[in-house]
Amino acid sequence: MPNFVLGMNCKLYYGDKAMASTDPEDTGEGVVWTELDNAKDVSLSLETGEADITTRANNGWRATAATLKDGGIEFEAVWKPGDAGFDALQTAWEGSSEVSLMVLDGGKAVVGSQGLVGNFVVTNFSRSEPLEEAVTVSVTIKPSSYNAWWTKAA
Repeated sequence: MPNFVLGMNCKLYYGDKAMASTDPEDTGEGVVWTELDNAKDVSLSLETGEADITTRANNGWRATAATLKDGGIEFEAVWKPGDAGFDALQTAWEGSSEVSLMVLDGGKAVVGSQGLVGNFVVTNFSRSEPLEEAVTVSVTIKPSSYNAWWTKAA
């Protein structure tokens, strides 16, 4: 078993409705997850804000505490109206509504797969029309509710 993960083996899923908890396997929610296989070159950005907690007792060193987490998903996809995943993202962007997503380092059923899950808003949905290439859409998605780091348990 290799000690690395290839990007082509990572998965991006969207749900048919917004999540009501941080557990994507909560059967009571009834969210149906579908792979967004039109996505390419997905980037998951994760960072934490910081607060300065420096005091005179820090011996001349600045002290920092972690505060709020922030994240974002950026990717490109082929412009493909009629594709269910494309339509879900476009609808979320047009309506300023939430869309549930899982951005995982493996399949959602694979034990140990992990990543960011929750509800997101689409903040960028820009079309690119290169002369000799397929029309693409650049998508930026930001967390909005019920976001958590999730790992598929055994």
